[in-house]
Amino acid sequence: MLPIELINGKGSIRKLAAWSRAHAVTHHRMGQDQTKQQIEKGLQLYQSNQTEKALQLWMKVLEKSSDLVGRFRVLGCLVTAHSEMGRYKEMLKFAVVQIDTARELEDANFLLESYLNLARSNEKLCEFHKTISYCKTCLGLPGTRAAAQLGGQVSLSMGNAFLGLSLFQKALESFEKALRYAHNNDDAMLECRVCCSLGSFYAQVKDYEKALFFPCKAAELVSDYGKGWSLKYRAMSQYHMAVAYRLLGHLGSAMECCEESMKIALQHGDRPLQALCLLCFADIHRSRGDLQLAQLKLHCLSESIYRSKGLQRELRAHVVRFHECVEETELYCGLCGESIGEKNSRLQALPCSHIFHLRCLQNNRTQSCPNCRRSSMKPGFV
Repeated sequence: MLPIELINGKGSIRKLAAWSRAHAVTHHRMGQDQTKQQIEKGLQLYQSNQTEKALQLWMKVLEKSSDLVGRFRVLGCLVTAHSEMGRYKEMLKFAVVQIDTARELEDANFLLESYLNLARSNEKLCEFHKTISYCKTCLGLPGTRAAAQLGGQVSLSMGNAFLGLSLFQKALESFEKALRYAHNNDDAMLECRVCCSLGSFYAQVKDYEKALFFPCKAAELVSDYGKGWSLKYRAMSQYHMAVAYRLLGHLGSAMECCEESMKIALQHGDRPLQALCLLCFADIHRSRGDLQLAQLKLHCLSESIYRSKGLQRELRAHVVRFHECVEETELYCGLCGESIGEKNSRLQALPCSHIFHLRCLQNNRTQSCPNCRRSSMKPGFV
């Protein structure tokens, strides 16, 4: 309502304009506060496992709110929620809308966050080349929080993409950077995520002791610092521990960890993690010789198939291709020349991220990396 002196014509045009601006600012702030309250209410619902109610509330805010910052935050919540539920196409859809909102806001920090969500969405959809491209865009944005806050998350997403492409050297370099960000900024949550990714990395290159060490470290971080974290961090660390225990032949421990991870995944409706746990259960039962349960196994190595069928020509072609891939990815020890990843062996990464057999490094007397000669022999973070 207008002040009485303005209604009666006693105020100047300038005073009327000033009042209008102040009224508009007050109304805008009230809208911001209401949007913020609705976002917080949705988060409370989501954390109490009332996922659908939280999503409905956030969608209403998205439809009705004209506050761009509030819309940006709601879209971030929707991206995260759909990621955890495994609805990756929906996740990507909201990430695209979010980047349009960030462009309207004309703020580099909002652009950074939205590009990171685009990178994560494409990572989940296995569009790894797009993930790497968006991560590079994040790192190239000037005047943002990347160096201090989000740079570690960008490096982690890039590392996961490189791992998906079997570019092990580049994956390890990215994980190394992400781990440095976590240590330098005391970011235990980021460190936990990096440790889970490193568990997957070392499982793939068949250093099973490190494949167990890193998710165990992640589980310690959850225990020490994760009181207010999402249970997904505990679930992921337990899953990666289960994989490593199975590879080491500790099937009882593998089953316990996998059951704990599956329990949390079922509780939160995390279907991707449920699928991973089912595959792990299948591997455990196959290792135990439970042949009927082993039929759950959805993927077998080509070499095993060809060998079992006696198809020698195809088997030889597969073995040749395997060694070609080893050469392409430089996945071999630079000291003894043997390929890494064919059998369980203890490995060591140097600060340059070149990988060697631990025994070879212990027997080697040079003071620099045998591959690049640029770094010392002192082990890196990973």
